[in-house]
Amino acid sequence: MVLTGKLYFNKGGAILDIKKILEILIIGLQGLSIIIIVWGVLLCLINFIKVEISIDNRSNIVQKITSTKNHLGSYILLGLEVLISADIIDSILNPTMHDILRLATIVIIRTIISYFLNKEMKATENSQPS
Repeated sequence: MVLTGKLYFNKGGAILDIKKILEILIIGLQGLSIIIIVWGVLLCLINFIKVEISIDNRSNIVQKITSTKNHLGSYILLGLEVLISADIIDSILNPTMHDILRLATIVIIRTIISYFLNKEMKATENSQPS
């Protein structure tokens, strides 16, 4: 393969525009992040409904709902990680100040969410009886 600017030529003469391929990858990663978050919401909603209609004492229900909330937070964090990956690739392809600031904002939000989610999960683990 011969590198000429943004285009690669292979032996068959086909032209592959790497930037276009990466832009498609970015769209795919953004879609994947949405799917991950929506999937987590659906799973947690189903679990929440099951817990709420169960015949159990209120203390156990609250513990199960807290666990469900922690699982939802994990899906949100995973979705944000994938979204950050897409934004990093996009910022490399189109390094504008707006894109870099947006990426920095998303990273800060993700870090704050991760910190408080991990703090809450540890508190939940410590409060549950062994």
